[in-house]
Amino acid sequence: MRKVQLTAGLGIGSKLAAAESRFSARLLAMNAHVDHILDEALGLPPDERSALTVALLDSLEGSDDSSIAEAWRQEIKARQAALRAGTVKAVSWAEAKTRLSAL
Repeated sequence: MRKVQLTAGLGIGSKLAAAESRFSARLLAMNAHVDHILDEALGLPPDERSALTVALLDSLEGSDDSSIAEAWRQEIKARQAALRAGTVKAVSWAEAKTRLSAL
């Protein structure tokens, strides 16, 4: 809003306001979509979430250095094994966010 007032005298205020409005609407829609996907993913069983995590990490790998992806695969498998063995316990996403916020 303030940008519109500052640029109104230049004749570009309405264009800027329209662009900001489109961007805000797109961002809200994107966030809602991402939130929906996250909710769906968090509803998966641990094994499926692990597989999804590996797939997402692989999709972000931009280099030919497969050692990073392999290290993540090993870490995920180790955590998965610890969950199965009962040596660690899964926590809810709400609890994880609370713990992360406390750091």
